[in-house]
Amino acid sequence: MITSTTQLTVRYAETDMMGVVYHGSYIPWLEVGRTQLLKELGLPYRQLEESGFRLPVLEVSLKYLRPARYDDLVTVVTRLTERPLLRIRLEYEVRRGEELLATGHSVHAFIDLQGRPVRPPAAVVALFAAAFGSAG
Repeated sequence: MITSTTQLTVRYAETDMMGVVYHGSYIPWLEVGRTQLLKELGLPYRQLEESGFRLPVLEVSLKYLRPARYDDLVTVVTRLTERPLLRIRLEYEVRRGEELLATGHSVHAFIDLQGRPVRPPAAVVALFAAAFGSAG
């Protein structure tokens, strides 16, 4: 399992008039967590794009447990729990300190510049194999 943590401060623009984070504001936080995990793994998203690949979202789900509020310091915990093949599934937790605010997941697929599903490049397969401790 690969885990990454990213801290964000809730901006006013992400809240409603009550200072509670709008539900749609969580989705960009997941993106921040996902791209940070890939960067830490040695696969910056920019590099992936420059190589002619994209990782579109196929599925995203969130369960809201407690509200985040304006100016809270939240932590997005992103986990890659299984070695990706054609699809990548990431698990997320959004926390304020030790308090769990939301859980979720997203599923992504590798596509080429024409939008066709493709296998990940050999260098990416090797990174995942090394990270999960298996031959690729």
